[in-house]
Formats: sequence, structure tokens, C-alpha cells
Amino acid sequence: MSAFTPNGRPLLIGSLPLEDHTAALDLVFDHTPEIPLWVQLPRFKEEGMIRQFMNGLPGVAEKKDTWFIDTQTPQFDEEFIQFFEDYLALSEPNADFQASRFAFTPLTGKGFFHFLERVDRDTGRFAALKGQVTGPITFCTAVKDDAERDIFYNDPLRDAAVKRLAMNARWQAKEFVKRGATPIVFLDEPALAGFGTSAFITITRADVQSCIDEIAQEIHAENGLVGVHVCANTEWDLLLDTAIDIISFDAFSYFDKFILYPSAIKKFLGRGGILAWGIVPTGDADLISEQTSDKLTEKLAGQIRRVTDLGISEKTIMAQSFVTPSCGTGSLDPASATRVLELTRAVSEKIRAQ
Repeated sequence: MSAFTPNGRPLLIGSLPLEDHTAALDLVFDHTPEIPLWVQLPRFKEEGMIRQFMNGLPGVAEKKDTWFIDTQTPQFDEEFIQFFEDYLALSEPNADFQASRFAFTPLTGKGFFHFLERVDRDTGRFAALKGQVTGPITFCTAVKDDAERDIFYNDPLRDAAVKRLAMNARWQAKEFVKRGATPIVFLDEPALAGFGTSAFITITRADVQSCIDEIAQEIHAENGLVGVHVCANTEWDLLLDTAIDIISFDAFSYFDKFILYPSAIKKFLGRGGILAWGIVPTGDADLISEQTSDKLTEKLAGQIRRVTDLGISEKTIMAQSFVTPSCGTGSLDPASATRVLELTRAVSEKIRAQ
């Protein structure tokens, strides 16, 4: 666990509903200047949660705007072997991650490269820098093979996909370290809201935890912090018992579900784990317009008191907390998204003042 302490600072989730990366970064740096992040703009199809991380996998194919893994092509076996040779090459000293298949391309990583350029103009003043990858469960249950089966259920393809995500996450962390900041990389896992339901009945806890821990290991290799973001409810002890450092949850709507795991929460905080409180709702414009920073701060303060009831001091909780939106804002209108960022910053300021 890194010695980094968030101390109630504001942190954002990855997406914004804009069409200009410079304008998106202006919003980010205005509202989270100490810990900015690179932004995904879903209006660019190359920056969609799945598409953005497909490049570099063996057998990638497209049909009717759907990307999948085609294992039936004559060259697939050769591509598959080359993929793992390239993966193993990154374990060599001074391996060039930037030139590897695991880095973003200029097309898929516009937001990332714009972010690095912006950071390079003002290095040294950031407490941390944040990036994100699509989580392995979400990715592997969204991408299909040529038989239209989720690649999660094809062990070799799942292994390749997890390693592709892991190496991209490590590359991001390496780039942040070069700029003198603590790396924070989130795994965005909306699919885990379905864990335990009939949709994922054959996916075990061990499956989920091993995939997440493999990616966490690569980020930790660069002294980075690993977060997992789930934008609805899940079995929270599943994540609290992994090697991650930050758990990002929708505190506005699901705190009462989260607090049902007191032993796991206490153990997580006891080892230095960080809670990213998604206290600012992102569900729809009407709900957002009803919120004030005072009401949200009061709500968050009440939730923190309930965690202190577990025998954890308020000082410890605040030191090990971020204030965040409940989810990304990519599906909102720009005015509502901006309001979410304003509220996140304001609640962070007020809860720290208290």
C-alpha cells in the first residue's frame, strides 16, 4: 500500500459528454487540480469502454460495427503466439511499453495523450495522476469470440485480454511516474453489478479476484494505486478482499448496501485501503439539479459517522477518503456534467473544512 493519503480530496470518474479534449481537460483541471485524470469522450467511438482496449489482441475483427475475436482465421495461432511473446518481452529491463501493442494508439488514446501534454506544461504540482482501464470482468463479458460466446468463458482468450488490460494499466502508471506523481489507475467494472445473478452464475469469486489481482500486481509494480469502480451495487466483500487500494462506490444510492459488510470494510481500512465516496449523483439531469453541496455534505457526514461506529476514527476515515461523483458523466448533457464536477469539488472542500 502506497503512503499516499487522499485526505478527502475530489477525484473524478473517467468520462465527459464533450466533443473536444481540450475543453474536457479545462473542466478537469479547474475542478480537480491536484489529482486530474485523462478523459474518455464516448462521442468518439474509438474511446468507448470496449473499443478502446481491443487493439493489440490477437484475432481482432469487426462485423457490422461490432468488434470480436475471430479464432478461425488462418493466422490466428501465429498472432496468438506473437501476442504472448510480446507480453513476455515487457519483463525485460528497459522494455519499451510505449512502442508495444499494449499502449494506446493516437486514435484510441487521444484523451490520454492530450492529458500528458497538459501535465507536461505544469509538472511537479500534482499529488497524483489518474487513469483508467475497462475492468477485466466487464471487458471479457462484453467481447465475444467467433462463436458469439463471451471470451470470459474461453480461458486462453480471457488470459490474453486480462494481460492486455494489465499491461496498458502499467504503461499508464509508468507515464505518470515519469512526471513525478503517484499513479492512480481505476478498473471500471459496471458488469460487477450483475455478479451473483443468473447472468453470471458460472463466474466464481475466485475468477473475479484473480483477474483483478493480476492487473493490480502490474500497477503496484510501478508503485501505483489500484482502484475498482462499480457504479451500482455488488457483493462488496468480493472486492474488499482483493489486492486493490481504492474501492469506488455509489454512496448516494447504495451506501446502505455497502455498509452491510462491516468486517470487510474494517479490515480494508485497517490495511490502509481508501474509500472513494460517490456522493454526487450522476443518474439524470433532474436529480442533479435538485442537489446542493450543503445537502450532499450532510449526507456524506452521516455516512462517515456510520463507519466510525465500526470502531474506526473519523480522522482515519477522512485521511483515507476521496470525494467523487457516483459514476462517469459521459451520458449526461454538458451543463449537468459540469454541475456534477462543481458539486464534487464543493463537497470535498466542505467535508474537509468540517
